[in-house]
Amino acid sequence: MNYFYKKTKIGYITIFENKNKIIRLKFNKIKDNSNFILSPLIEKTFIELDEYFEGKRKKFDIPIKPDGTEFQKKVWMELIKIPYGTYTTYRDIANKIENKNASRAVGNANNKNPILIIIPCHRVIGSNNKLRGYSQGINYQEKLLKIEKAI
Repeated sequence: MNYFYKKTKIGYITIFENKNKIIRLKFNKIKDNSNFILSPLIEKTFIELDEYFEGKRKKFDIPIKPDGTEFQKKVWMELIKIPYGTYTTYRDIANKIENKNASRAVGNANNKNPILIIIPCHRVIGSNNKLRGYSQGINYQEKLLKIEKAI
């Protein structure tokens, strides 16, 4: 597994790669960066993220492999379908995966999303159209939705 962190327009991001697929992306600065490797895939991911932060990229062209339960993966694959610049609700995602009573479980799957931004869990909001429960903090969710001009 390779990882690398760098400061971006919205803060430090660490990207993890395994077997030529991105497996994790999170907001933070690794305290021990002695084993980092800036692989071509991680470098490409940072380039695409920079384009996204500048409002120039609407879709990512990065191979990903999120690790989670089958239910989580089903939710995450549905999140990828949410168009740039829009948002939806936990209830809408539950309906799309044909499990209308799973709004809370969808929220939990969002919270466990290992590949932030690329799997756009920031595009899911509460039924009252309020930002709520973003795993990295609502301030990051708001920043990402503002980049997309969704709010």
